[in-house]
Order: sequence, then C-alpha cells, then structure tokens
Amino acid sequence: MGSLNVNRNVSDAFYRYKMPRLMAKVEGKGNGIKTVIVNMAEVAKAIGRPATYPTKFFGCELGAQTQFDFKHDRFIVNGAHDAGKLQDLLDGFIRKYVLCPECDNPETELMISTRKGTIHQGCKACGYYGSLESNHKLNAYILKNPPNLNPAAQGSSLTEGKRNKRSKKNGGENGEGGRSSSPEDNNSELIVEAPEKLAEDDGNDNWAVDVSEAAVRARMQDLTDGAKGLTIDEDTDKTEKERMDIFYNKVQKARDSGLISDSVTIKEIVAEAERLEVKSKATLVLAELLFDDKIHLQLKKHRVLFLRFCHEDQKAQRYLLGGIEQVIGLHKSSLLPKVSAILKLFYDADILEESILLDWASKISKKYVSKELSQEIHNNANQFITWLREAEEEEESGDDSDDEVEIEYNDRVHTSTLKAKPVPPVAVKSNADDNEDDVDIDAI
Repeated sequence: MGSLNVNRNVSDAFYRYKMPRLMAKVEGKGNGIKTVIVNMAEVAKAIGRPATYPTKFFGCELGAQTQFDFKHDRFIVNGAHDAGKLQDLLDGFIRKYVLCPECDNPETELMISTRKGTIHQGCKACGYYGSLESNHKLNAYILKNPPNLNPAAQGSSLTEGKRNKRSKKNGGENGEGGRSSSPEDNNSELIVEAPEKLAEDDGNDNWAVDVSEAAVRARMQDLTDGAKGLTIDEDTDKTEKERMDIFYNKVQKARDSGLISDSVTIKEIVAEAERLEVKSKATLVLAELLFDDKIHLQLKKHRVLFLRFCHEDQKAQRYLLGGIEQVIGLHKSSLLPKVSAILKLFYDADILEESILLDWASKISKKYVSKELSQEIHNNANQFITWLREAEEEEESGDDSDDEVEIEYNDRVHTSTLKAKPVPPVAVKSNADDNEDDVDIDAI
C-alpha cells in the first residue's frame, strides 16, 4: 500500500518521517457491522503513540464505540468506515497529539500527570515544552491510560481501569497482567520515558526512573509556573444551565476587565464555550452581557467575537436573534422603533444570514419575549424584511436573464446581494473620519 509522510502537509518525497498508509476492513453486517484497522499497530509505532489513542480518537470523532484486541493486534471501530476517511481523521490526530506546535516535527513525547490532570508535550527536535493545546475528549482517556502504561491494561472505555485491580488480585505473576501491576501503577505522576542522557548512566533501573521523574517535575515547575495547564474537570457532566452559568461568569469577567475585544481573550471565550459544549447557545449570553440601548456602537466593537460564534452556525444565529429580541424588550422605548435598522446592521456585518432572517420573520415566537412584544418587533422589522425579500427576488430574476449583472464586492465573507433599491428607514449614515460615533441610530 506504500507509505505516507507523517505530516501530510509536507510534500517532500525525501521527508524522513514516514508511516504506512492506513488499511481498513469492514466486517459483519446489520447492527454488528464494524471496521477493523488492519495495520493500526504499525501506524501507531511510526507516529510514536499507543495504538489505542488514534483508535479512540476515531471513535470520538465518528461517535462510535471502539474495541481493542491486543493479543491479535485488532483495533476496531463500530460501523462501516472508509479507509480514506479514517486516514483524514488520523491527520487530525497527528496535528493535535503528535506534531510539535513549534517546529512541526513528530519527535514529541506526552508527559502525563494524573494527580494534577494535566498533559504536557515535549519535543526532542527543537526542545519545545508546554501544555498540550488540544481540548479534545480524548484527553480524558489519555489521562486514565498514560503512554507508558502496558497496553494490555488499557481498556476500551474510560472505566476499564478496573482490569488492573483484577490483575493485582490474581497476583500478576507473569504475562501482561503482571507488568500492569508494576510500581509505576502506584505513582500519582506517570511520566513518559526517562531522558536519554540520564538513561545512559543508568546503573539501577529504579534509580533512573526516580531521577527522571524529579528532573521532569523540576522542568515542568520552571516552565509552567504561573501558566494555565490543561485541567480536566467535571464541568461537562453538569446540566446545561450550570454550564451556561459558568460561561456567563467567564464572559462577565472578560467584559469587566476591559479585555473582551482582545484577540487572545476572544480565543479563550470561544474555547471555553467549546469545552462546556454550549457554543451555539452562547450567543444568548453574549447578547445579554454586551448589548444595551447602544447596540449599534457595541456591535461594531464586538463584531469579531460574534463572527467567531455565528459564522456558518445557523443555530447560533437563531439564538442570537432571541438575544436581540430580549435586548429590545429591555430597552423598548429606544430600540423598538429601530428594529429594521438593528437587523440590517447585523446583516451587513455578516453575522446574520439572509435565510435565517427570513425564517425568523416567517413566524411569531414567545420563546424569548412575550408574544405581544414579539409581534411588535416583527411589525417594526417589516421594512427591512421587505427589502430583503425584494433583493432576493431581484437576484433570482437576474440569474434567469442573460443580461450582464453588476455585483459589488467588499470585505464581507461572501459576495453581497444584487443591488436593491435603497430603503430610507434603514440607510446608515457614515462619516469619512470613521470614528466610533459613525452610526447615528436615532437618524436611521
């Protein structure tokens, strides 16, 4: 089947890091159908990770159960999956857990602290050392099944560690069960292999392990002092309301600190929403905390943050519309007459898509505000919705004709709609000096 570059972004035929092409075989039928990754052991050896890790990664990405048969080197993912698709998923695993974030070389090791619940990565090629950047679900499995743990002691699920206890009860006299009850199992911090320069002077195996652990701990302390490690907590097991409250507090602190528009803070907020699995619904919280009767100015300030949540996520856009309704309800006297202008601002900023706005306009909902207020909001949005529908109809009729169509291009993510007749109630006045007060919502 040939070999591939471990980093498939590298096209150099003489790239020194190679791996076998993934081979998959579908077995069974009906509910019992499964995909056996025939050469997973060889692939795992080439990338320097236990074969259970990429297999489990496939299961997480595909939403499928996984099984390991170490005796026969069979690594199984339930369901029928194409080898090409699995190869692409393997590329994702390699980017997250194998390649060095600094030099992109695969000469890395994972260093696990089960007591602290942290995963660090060290690179032999460039000397990089730091916390693993990925927040993937696989991290929980890695913490329970460190790389230096005997593979036969690793289970197919996160609760399979009970097998170790059974091995100890049976004495662990020989075979793989015996190795699983080594002194390392009682150590609260399990570290990947001892550094080579220490292992060379090794006169006593136990002495070498102890020294390597002490050295790595000291290095971890120096390099990560004051830094935030990758901590695995139980937040994802909480109810959605509790997770939304955690996210609310995160955004509130960022807003109060004045750093809410900072690029680093934006990335942290997005990562927190993904960790808590509330990314789509998070726009409700953002609207509540970041908007008031100055929504036209605040949208300009926080546009990048909302784009990170709403771009190509229609569910997030629908929740945002609900949040906008709530803000309008809180500032009804000043914002209700300007609903059309507000929606056009979000549309022009590429935060709300045309299809979502038209779908929203097609029905009255009392999910976020009272039915009476929702009706008023929709009535005041009629001017903008009418303009949007006319623009859509004009675009469709233009597509059917052979006439040359003039299309405007600007800095938006996609091309603008065909030119429509300007609608006075939603026109936005802009000044050449482009200062913060360039939009006068009262004049819209």
